[in-house]
Amino acid sequence: MIGLLAGLALGAGAVWAGFDNLDRITAIAGPIGGLWLDALKMTIIPLVVALLITGIARTADSARGGGLALKSVALFVGLLWLSTAIAAVLIPSLLALWPMPQDAAQALRAALGQQHIEVGAPPGFADFLGSIVPTNPIAAAAADAMLPLILFTTLFAIAITRLPAAQREPLTGFFAAIADAMLVMVGWVLWLAPIGVFALALVVGIQAGTSAIGALLHYIVIVSCAGLVAWALAYPMAVFGGRLRLGAFVRAVAPAQAVALSTQSSLASLPPMLKSCETLGVPASVASVSLPIAVAIFRVTSPAMNLAVAIYVAHWFGMSLDPATIATGAVVAAVTTMGSVSLPGQVSFLTSVTPIAVAMGVPLEPLALLVAVEMIPDLVRTVGNVTMDVAATSAIARHADVADESPAPAP
Repeated sequence: MIGLLAGLALGAGAVWAGFDNLDRITAIAGPIGGLWLDALKMTIIPLVVALLITGIARTADSARGGGLALKSVALFVGLLWLSTAIAAVLIPSLLALWPMPQDAAQALRAALGQQHIEVGAPPGFADFLGSIVPTNPIAAAAADAMLPLILFTTLFAIAITRLPAAQREPLTGFFAAIADAMLVMVGWVLWLAPIGVFALALVVGIQAGTSAIGALLHYIVIVSCAGLVAWALAYPMAVFGGRLRLGAFVRAVAPAQAVALSTQSSLASLPPMLKSCETLGVPASVASVSLPIAVAIFRVTSPAMNLAVAIYVAHWFGMSLDPATIATGAVVAAVTTMGSVSLPGQVSFLTSVTPIAVAMGVPLEPLALLVAVEMIPDLVRTVGNVTMDVAATSAIARHADVADESPAPAP
């Protein structure tokens, strides 16, 4: 964030002061920022594949845990697709009602060296089906063809879950190790984030001026709206699904929300979530099964907000997205969320959004700037996820046959 603000301020200040050699500064800073972005992008394909395989493996393992676990997984998957579908309709509607100012959009496009992009007519149904089945998965990965690659990876992961444990566990361990190694590399690159973001922001500040700040604020509001809607779904889920009083639910979940705000981690919020469920009268035998599964595979705001980022960038660059393109992005968003990691959004932002952007044909360069302000939308993400985890667990408890589950521990 400091690198972003400093770059924008110095760039705009240099133009205002009439400094010479601004072209030379841009020629130096631009490649530095580009190298940093390329370093992040090089980890995307192996990380997405590894996380998707391990995420589906975790989901399958959870579903094997009995009827309660299977009900939890089914509800969580349904809510992920619901929030994604809502965002696919909500975000284009919000941008139609309140678009980014045209002068800011044009200045930012010029700063990033991009022009207006038109998306061609959607292919016919037969052509679309033919395009999503990869004849060569390696070639699909090399060409950044995300939807065919994700389809192959999903089917491959499901096939792994059908193997005997002696064969399945080494494979999932192998891909888990790849994911962990890629996350270490991402961590190294993110140590350089202040330099990379500063360089990109300096170029934007020189060529777009202060309009960039207003555009970033506009982005934060629009993308956060997708998360707020997903967050808001938790309250009717608790009231109608869990048969809880609204006031009681709000009071009980508040401590978990406070921890989510301070840590930006659903995993760190698990203990207060268990306490919230206890306060609401959810049997410990249900909460101790459903909440760990939720922390592992269920982040209700993620697909909605990740899709919102891609749609926003398309709007930024003047792309006219047809329903088929948005639907493609929604499918990729919902599927890849299963492999997301329970880490602050700045770590997983690019790995989560890039597959959606690539599948929709959206430019990736703006993501390097947007990651600098991800801290603010990530607060909405984490609090929304934690709130829905507790609400969904209360609904599962309401409809679960608790007698068939393990008894609650003694107080």
